Amino acid sequence: MISLQAKIAAFPETPGIYFFKNAAGGVVYIGKARRLRDRVRSYFQPSDDPKVAAILAETADVDYILTDSEREAAFLENNFIQQAQPKFNLRLKDDKSFPYLKLTVGEPFPGVYLCRRVAADGSKTFGPFSPAREARRTIHLLAKAFGIRTCEAPVFRGRKRPCLEYDLKLCSGPCLGLIGRTEYAERVRDTRLFLEGRTERLAKALRARMERAAETESFEAAAHWRDVLKAVEQVRIKPAIISVRLEDQDIFGQAADGGGEAVYVFAMRRGKVVRSHEMPRPAESGQSREAALAEAIRGFYSGHEIPPRILVPFLPAKVEALAGELAGESGRKPEFAVPARGKNKTLLEMARKNAERVLAAADQSLVPLLDLQKALGLGVLPARIEGFDVSHTQGVETVASLVAFENGNPRRDGYRKYKIKTVQGPNDVASLQEVVERRYGRLLREKTALPDLVLIDGGKPQIAAAGRILDGLGLGSLPLASLAKREEIVYTRDRPGGIRLPRTSPGLQLLQRVRDEAHRFAVTFHRSRRAKRAVEG
Repeated sequence: MISLQAKIAAFPETPGIYFFKNAAGGVVYIGKARRLRDRVRSYFQPSDDPKVAAILAETADVDYILTDSEREAAFLENNFIQQAQPKFNLRLKDDKSFPYLKLTVGEPFPGVYLCRRVAADGSKTFGPFSPAREARRTIHLLAKAFGIRTCEAPVFRGRKRPCLEYDLKLCSGPCLGLIGRTEYAERVRDTRLFLEGRTERLAKALRARMERAAETESFEAAAHWRDVLKAVEQVRIKPAIISVRLEDQDIFGQAADGGGEAVYVFAMRRGKVVRSHEMPRPAESGQSREAALAEAIRGFYSGHEIPPRILVPFLPAKVEALAGELAGESGRKPEFAVPARGKNKTLLEMARKNAERVLAAADQSLVPLLDLQKALGLGVLPARIEGFDVSHTQGVETVASLVAFENGNPRRDGYRKYKIKTVQGPNDVASLQEVVERRYGRLLREKTALPDLVLIDGGKPQIAAAGRILDGLGLGSLPLASLAKREEIVYTRDRPGGIRLPRTSPGLQLLQRVRDEAHRFAVTFHRSRRAKRAVEG
């Protein structure tokens, strides 16, 4: 936990949501915080809470997303929990969401109600509200301040005499004609202004009423107008990460410095930000920011669905050609937009802030990559490293693993499991040859990009065997290294005597992480195969 605590110490003291992840990269718990560093640190303090102990027992990494406010964090936490369904989040796992208020403007005498979902029924929807009690409190204030009805349509149509809400001055009685349609329409207009939070005049009038009530020592009335005014301010602060327009769009934020760049993507589906993705990489010399953004977008959509609309901080290079390329056979080109104001501009800013913090972390991750490049004499930075290991029990249920690291961090979607097919008995070298041939033979057939470095668990025999396979595939120039256990000597094809790096070398520590992760992944797969064999036998 020491390394995790060191990572957490660098977390910002700003609002956001945090993720506890297991060794496979799966999310086991999501939480929100007003101050990320303090909140996440609290989990690592001595505690008798069994839930905290269970979370930490499965935690291998902690990550976070920045938001503009604690309120935004609450909404984003809700969206991500519903999407990821983490095992330790007992609340918010169902499809319930924060409440909205619906104003049925299409009716002769509109009413205002609480609802859980936005529907395309001609009504005006406002929210969401957090905490949920704010929605109920706002309905009460609307009824008291403007006399808007809150009863359902069947009750409204069947009313024969004034109801209790009318007697309590919480309704103006439109059901019995106790208020004219014109006057009621004016109250609906004020209610809509209230909910939209777009009129300073309304807030000014409410503040004046509150001050007059306080001056005359009508403290109950002053408290009432204070609450109405507070509700106006609450409604005015609209969460950017939820939209009542039910859009499908992706939001790209970009950050760059002299050594690298990062793109951060929020995916909004049906008006809710439900996913995020980060893409750090070293900067390419001479490449414009427009070209870099186009390349990032192209790479992102090779593995993700393409929405109708893509928000960007500036138009990527050759945007029309890029849109046509993304459209593919469907012919449906996505629209690229650069918002200048409003909620979408806020979303872009949030994506940019997260891209900046990803870039800062990536700059730190470049240190071991540069160290490794220099130590091994590599022509390019080893941004992508693929590591292999073999596991078996005396030649039984032999399996192999492939793990992928990008920019010094595990890339779980690049992990692969292999059941050894052509080798009998305990022969690690032959098993390794099989899996190397299967992996890179397939990449060649599919014309997929190769890694910058291949790491083999073992010493001279293993690297020699893997080298022969790569030569046979015509990949003799693909950088290859092995790391022997205990002595921790690095072998390469042009340094058969081995390289002894200092134990404090960031490059060596990165190779050890890749090697150990490949070993863990292989052993886990082997144990599952062995357990299955025992049950079947």
